[in-house]
Amino acid sequence: MEVKIDKRYPLDVDAARAWQVLRDVKAVAGLMPGAAITEQVDDTHYKGNVKVKVGPANAAFAGDIEVLALDESAMKLQMLGKGADRGGSSASMDLSATIEPGESAATSVLAGQAVVAVSGKFAQFGSRLMVPVSEMLLAQFVDNFRAAAAALPAPDASGAATADPAAAPSSSPPPAAAPAPAREINALAMLWSLVKGWFAGLLGKGT
Repeated sequence: MEVKIDKRYPLDVDAARAWQVLRDVKAVAGLMPGAAITEQVDDTHYKGNVKVKVGPANAAFAGDIEVLALDESAMKLQMLGKGADRGGSSASMDLSATIEPGESAATSVLAGQAVVAVSGKFAQFGSRLMVPVSEMLLAQFVDNFRAAAAALPAPDASGAATADPAAAPSSSPPPAAAPAPAREINALAMLWSLVKGWFAGLLGKGT
């Protein structure tokens, strides 16, 4: 089963800080609920895992991440992740994300397109579950992304990030803020949240 996602999220941080987080693959993985980088093989290849729970179905996907493109000038990241669990389920995600200028210099936009494919026991839940759950996961990721970007030093009037004058100059940007420990993805809890929201909407329309 395949799910396609195309989203744009406004950010209350400047594009420079947002890109500083996005370009850090380890930070990006750590901001996704249930995901973590376990090993860096080389400059473009990583190993990681994702813990997932959908009702009675549990899985720990172990797999590989490949950075297909990292365009500094366009502030664009493209990566491919593939993984499988011991029960025979597999998943892959082809992700393309870009930081775009916002309506002001202090804001930006995180634009992303992803194709997520799953097989095995998780495919049986179908797109009616996978699409809303995927969107809720992305919403959690963006909240974590905003917090990580906001935690970085703000740029000064010249557009450069504020820094300690005594610090030695560096050609590479400082690492993004460390994300909180990854938590297991509980898709059933997310689905219940969707159901409650749906009922709340019905009640609101009836009043």
